[in-house]
Amino acid sequence: MAWILLVVAGLLEICWAIGLKYTEGFTRPLPTVLTVAAIIASMVLLSMAARSLPIGTAYAVWVGIGAFGAAILGIFLFHEPVTPARALFLAMLLTSIIGLKLTSGGEH
Repeated sequence: MAWILLVVAGLLEICWAIGLKYTEGFTRPLPTVLTVAAIIASMVLLSMAARSLPIGTAYAVWVGIGAFGAAILGIFLFHEPVTPARALFLAMLLTSIIGLKLTSGGEH
């Protein structure tokens, strides 16, 4: 269950990271409210997952999911550049997230 919470927290991190772009410096009310709600929900779920997962693993996976997802959505939504090096490092990031899950030793 902790891993499910952690993945959902990471997906919400993607939402608020992308949401920051749409708030236009917190000047647009609806995107701002949605972004703040996603931030709060993401951190609450992270804290719940960290009850039974090592904090280093939980935090690294949470940040990794958020960074990977924000980078991918940045490419598709905001036409950010895709270079071979960027693709390689995103693949390495995804590999690292999966590796942390596989080597975490289960919930504690």
